[in-house]
Amino acid sequence: MSTSAASHLSPAFPERAAWGTAAKLRAWQQEALTAYLESDAKDFLAVATPGAGKTTFALRIAAELLQRGEVRAITVIAPTEHLKVQWSEAAARVGIQLDPKFSNSSAVHSDEYDGVALTYAQVASRPDLHRRRTEDTPTLVILDEIHHGGDARSWGDGIREAFSAATRRLSLTGTPFRSDTNPIPFVRYELDEAGVLRSAADYTYGYAAALRDAVVRPVLFLAYGGAMRWRTKAGDEIAARLGEPLTKDQMAQAWRTALDPKGEWIPSVLAAADKRLTEVRRHVPDAGALVIATNKTVARAYARILESLTGEKPAVILSDDAGSSARIEEFAAGDSRWMVAVRMVSEGVDVPRLCVGVYATSTSTPLFFAQAVGRFVRARKRGETASVFLPSVPVILEHAATMEVERDHALNRKTDPESEASMWAEEEGMIAAANRTEKTVGLEEESFEALESDAHFDHVLFDAQQFGLHADVGSAEEQDYLGLPGLLEPEQVSALLHERQAKQSKATGRRSREADAPVSAHRALAAQRKELNKLVAAYAKKTGAPHANVHMELRRACGGPELAAASSEQVTARIEKVRNWFVGRR
Repeated sequence: MSTSAASHLSPAFPERAAWGTAAKLRAWQQEALTAYLESDAKDFLAVATPGAGKTTFALRIAAELLQRGEVRAITVIAPTEHLKVQWSEAAARVGIQLDPKFSNSSAVHSDEYDGVALTYAQVASRPDLHRRRTEDTPTLVILDEIHHGGDARSWGDGIREAFSAATRRLSLTGTPFRSDTNPIPFVRYELDEAGVLRSAADYTYGYAAALRDAVVRPVLFLAYGGAMRWRTKAGDEIAARLGEPLTKDQMAQAWRTALDPKGEWIPSVLAAADKRLTEVRRHVPDAGALVIATNKTVARAYARILESLTGEKPAVILSDDAGSSARIEEFAAGDSRWMVAVRMVSEGVDVPRLCVGVYATSTSTPLFFAQAVGRFVRARKRGETASVFLPSVPVILEHAATMEVERDHALNRKTDPESEASMWAEEEGMIAAANRTEKTVGLEEESFEALESDAHFDHVLFDAQQFGLHADVGSAEEQDYLGLPGLLEPEQVSALLHERQAKQSKATGRRSREADAPVSAHRALAAQRKELNKLVAAYAKKTGAPHANVHMELRRACGGPELAAASSEQVTARIEKVRNWFVGRR
């Protein structure tokens, strides 16, 4: 510990003194501790990337303030029930006892506790109760993931009323703040050079710095596109490729089609992720993997797919209750391969052995994405890497490419009200979903029907650079990237990716030259007829018309003889015509 930080330390209770001297803080934690102790401010905001160790930092401060006698109670506020338990367990390891079962109805806890762990929702439901508790005893309030406390919202109003009288408040966050312009309680705002009010952190430790310090793992993002087909609420069938330019609505529907467990995209990506996990486990034997699903229905379906792939039942975490906490802890302490969860595991949950992830949710906010990726970046030893499989959706790929960009909460910037409102609704909805247990709606809504999907490997994104070219699922080119060693330094990852991209480019060039070689007319025409027959079959299925009738209609529209006697040019015209019919152009 630095001399400056040590100079503020006071004689401690035996168990806390042992922790304070025996537990070695990371450099950033020591620096932040010094900043906190020297500031002597009532409010302090620490922004540190997921996986950096915010909990250890906060508990070190709690121990110091208890030792000084400056506070006599600790109150921790967390987003979910599971995180209350996680905070209580972490605090117990350093001699601080928190009650995670504190109930608003009973409003008391045993004298053996130094404080309580609550959820934001719990505070919002009885802010008057928690205000009285805070006024009665000098209290340090730790607000974990403070971005959930947006003012003029029930959670923000609740914590403002409950904790304005706190002796000290320590606010923590590891992700971008919300995109709205409502101030967050207990956060300081300052004017920047452009005249915009932005949140001012008292200490910041970003992903880029944590990566340099080997505090977090480097992340390989593996993007997968594919062909999608769906039916709209108007009854129209649409075909498009995920990863190619689409309208906003088409992209959303193609994305949902990809995530449908009845298609081929999800099974293909889960199989690829399991291959990656097998490779990682050669070097990291207890490495685990997590699928983040949109809702309970698809989570169960994904679990069945994984069981058929691996022969092992994955842990399934569907709601934020005591049973779920136990299942998460069991998975974290074991060495089983897969866990499937709905949203709640995306924020703050600590399972350090998670090395492989599948982002199988349609949630697109930067807040949620950063928290989700944060589940995989906690470093245990040098060389461990994280691998996260993504759909080739522009907004998600943009989040992945800008992981190292630090964001502040801006209050008076110009915004798109419709866009901002949408992001608010999505974030509020996902928080509510994390804490409810009722049945959720699946992908098969009345207004939308996913029909079919397939997958192909698009590229790897690493250090904001793309590597690799399109490759078929199961191909040697895809395996080149799935088979990267599980223990690599960032420089080695980059070197191998450059090497494998060069190899793939060379192989692709060779195949292209072979494809340019002369092909006999009869083979080329046979391939065209095969393509036309596939399109006719799909259109016949869509319309209910016999195949022969569709062929006859094409002959009337394009001219020419029966298919067996048609020329290459005539077959090409019919292919174009039937493709136009699919999108409603006659």
